Amino acid sequence: MSRLTVLAGPTAVGKGTVSARVREAFPDVWFSVSATTRAPRPGEVDGVHYRFVSDEQFDRMIAEGELLEYAVVHGRNRYGTPRGPVDEQIAAGGSPLLEIDLQGARQVREAMPDALFVFLAPPTWDELVRRLVGRGTESTVEQQRRLATAEQELAAEAEFDVTIVNHDVHRAAEELVDLMGVSRPA
Repeated sequence: MSRLTVLAGPTAVGKGTVSARVREAFPDVWFSVSATTRAPRPGEVDGVHYRFVSDEQFDRMIAEGELLEYAVVHGRNRYGTPRGPVDEQIAAGGSPLLEIDLQGARQVREAMPDALFVFLAPPTWDELVRRLVGRGTESTVEQQRRLATAEQELAAEAEFDVTIVNHDVHRAAEELVDLMGVSRPA
């Protein structure tokens, strides 16, 4: 039986990198396209990268129960996971995967308790810090804020059904699709 898989974990653990590897190597896995109220960036295509919606449309989606989860990000724009396409994938026997934050995973647990919740963990705290600092994309102040959040997110590991330790992206991606029951390409 098909079911939704939710991948979450702390900042800088490699969720995006593991998801990118799954997209590249396992074409049978279906990824949700999030809705957002932010404007498209150059090169982004509506319906491919995001579903770009107005604040009014987003409010309607919330009111009508069309979102599995949603959040305000950086105090401005809203992002959410449309429920309809996920339900369609499950009904069709597909392998849907959501890569979301802890807050979103908690909302999905309320909406779809039968989903498989996978926590992506770093090998060690020091490795998480090394990855975050090594990205070079955040200021020192932002790094400290993200690390404080990561401590709280790591404490939530017990809320998940299974943990994958991200020692190696390829191995983590394979473990994830194995848990999902997805066949490996020949």
